[in-house]
Amino acid sequence: MNRLANFCAGPASMPTAVLEKAQNELLDWRGKGVSVMEISHRSADYIEIASKAEHDLRQLMNISDDHAVLFLQGGATLQFSAVVLNLLNGGVADYLLTGAWSKKAYQEAKRYETLGLGRVNLVASGDGADVPDMSDWQLTKNASYFHYCPNETIHGVQIFETPKVSVPIVADFSSCILSEPINVNDFGVIYAGAQKNIGPAGLTLVIIRKDLLEQACAWCPSIINYKNQYDHDSMLNTPSTYAWYLSGLVFEWLLDNGGVESIAKTNRAKAEALYRAIDESDFYDNKVNPKHRSIMNVPFYLADANLEATFLMESQKAGLLNLKGHRMVGGMRASIYNAITPKQVQELIEFMQFFEKKYG
Repeated sequence: MNRLANFCAGPASMPTAVLEKAQNELLDWRGKGVSVMEISHRSADYIEIASKAEHDLRQLMNISDDHAVLFLQGGATLQFSAVVLNLLNGGVADYLLTGAWSKKAYQEAKRYETLGLGRVNLVASGDGADVPDMSDWQLTKNASYFHYCPNETIHGVQIFETPKVSVPIVADFSSCILSEPINVNDFGVIYAGAQKNIGPAGLTLVIIRKDLLEQACAWCPSIINYKNQYDHDSMLNTPSTYAWYLSGLVFEWLLDNGGVESIAKTNRAKAEALYRAIDESDFYDNKVNPKHRSIMNVPFYLADANLEATFLMESQKAGLLNLKGHRMVGGMRASIYNAITPKQVQELIEFMQFFEKKYG
């Protein structure tokens, strides 16, 4: 087996131990003679898998009974619409823009404004390298909710402190969920696509305060109605059973390795080492305000852009995969999610130093 260092932004690297366990159980799950992906989601066996996954996630994130946990489909992008249809209902929604994903959420919400569902307000807009100062935010009094993206995957901009607003906070945690502790009670809704820090693509987590479950507009589709999904234990239709199962294995892996508190220390150390290597070099550059540098997604640029293709070719030969930056911003990007090991980050740093000596 030759597991290389996969720095893909998503679908992303998964813990090797999790994949090995899934491999061992693939054809014969718990001696049942079938794969877990072949059993009914209504069976007692699968209900046990689903219940344990929720229990472990609640333990990892310290989620109280005040919040429901939903395991849904459609990716975080579907939640751009689901949030509006479940929460706006004639009110005003505030959106903070700090990068590509919060902008996409805002643009999707604006579509419903034209249908008369409510008003969507732009609180402030960042430049992709920093977060607008809160003194410049144009907040709406008594808004239905405030939406933001704590970690912008493309630009590598992260907001580490929960915004201090007096309305329900909705947050797209797709690329930073479970990377460090958060206080779930600060949020009305947390949603996250699984394919970055949890499991394979196809599953989306929604953690919602239960008192917000009754606010969907009359024509919200039943499949994305949070109350409907909660009443049916996230099984209004057939869920992404194998992705749910694998995510449960990742939750177990995190618990076995000290939980979110422990992985947060590792994540900080990985990011600090990589940013240090960038900052100490005249050959590489990161454009994000150090105060808001992401610990999950590290974009960087070469002093000579003509060397980018060579960097990507030689890094791949060295076993360092998927370092090409997003097409919107160019350059390079290393996504160093939970499953990326400190050793793999060190291998990347050593390659960057080698490349600089060779071409700098």
